[in-house]
Amino acid sequence: MIAVLAVELCQIVQLSILIRTIQSLFVRNEETTTPVSMSDSKLQSFEPPLFIGVDVGGTNIKMGVVDNRGRVVAHTAFPTCQHLGPQYAVEQAHSQLQAILRQSGLPFDQIAAAGLGTPGTMDVSNGMILEPPNLPGWRHFPIRDAMSQAFKLPVTFANDANAAAYGEFWIGAGREHASLVLFTLGTGVGGGIVVDNFLVEGANSFGGEVGHITIDWSADSRICSCGRRGHLEAYASATALVDRTHQALASGRNSKLQNRKSTELAALDIAIAAGEQDELALQLVLETAGFLARGIVVVAHLIDPHAIMLGGAMNFGGSQSELGKKFLSTIREHVVQTSFPEIAANLVIDFASLGSDAGFIGAAGLARVKYWQTRKPSTPAMTNNG
Repeated sequence: MIAVLAVELCQIVQLSILIRTIQSLFVRNEETTTPVSMSDSKLQSFEPPLFIGVDVGGTNIKMGVVDNRGRVVAHTAFPTCQHLGPQYAVEQAHSQLQAILRQSGLPFDQIAAAGLGTPGTMDVSNGMILEPPNLPGWRHFPIRDAMSQAFKLPVTFANDANAAAYGEFWIGAGREHASLVLFTLGTGVGGGIVVDNFLVEGANSFGGEVGHITIDWSADSRICSCGRRGHLEAYASATALVDRTHQALASGRNSKLQNRKSTELAALDIAIAAGEQDELALQLVLETAGFLARGIVVVAHLIDPHAIMLGGAMNFGGSQSELGKKFLSTIREHVVQTSFPEIAANLVIDFASLGSDAGFIGAAGLARVKYWQTRKPSTPAMTNNG
């Protein structure tokens, strides 16, 4: 009975999301996409072939159709319903793709390939999702091949943060750079690395795990979500910010956050308080910037990239807010103090620009790279200028 109710609840939520998606299918930020109407003339303005991008999250799955130049033709989002397993998610993705094509009027024969990004541990070369922490039960599942069979398309598989990094590299804030590192700040700290036009995936599919750089080697350092001590994620994630705030309040520090119940306190509350000049909240946010700078300095000296991009939900308002600007300037100050002068002088550190769309855009972009490699094997593996 519980399983039946769970399926029905997911179906209700999916229907409501689909209705909202249809209503706003082509209303998008002009900085990242070009709006499309149902007219043939508008559809013909996009450059074929088209590519599907799928970004799997613990709560929702985002999916979009992207043209050869990275412009989003159509997109949707729907519940992951993780408790129903990965095969159910694949089937729902196929159903949503059919709905997108019907509503947009796009012919299936213009779609060349699909890209898929998932979180957690994986075996990229074999298309396996292994043991993702935020998708319990999705263990050792051949998700790439299952989606390829459902979509009847070749599917390129990647870590979700790597896909987001490629999205920023291809058409986002990193499009002017040949190498970049994306740090995604949210519940955890993720990342992706592009060096000289190549996405770093690693021998064991763990390339770009910047959240697990050790920044504190002391015996009593903070414990990361992975169980190890001293990792960047244990200091600079939204979870860590909330934990550090609880500890400060328990020690008797003054703050307007004292009246919040511990179960209600979120990183957003701390950001709002910091924006209102609450001394403790502002101190904790800027300490987070300092911790993040430690990880950035390690990566900068290891890779020497052109740019470091900050993405994810915890951006403190980004470049549109005074707090976001202060957060960014504090990171830069720490990098200048602890890096080689040449690195600090030339390293671009900025906020990412694609927001939560980076994952599915990047996944589609990686499918595009694979598609063109099979047709033009002499061309570079990937570039952000076509």
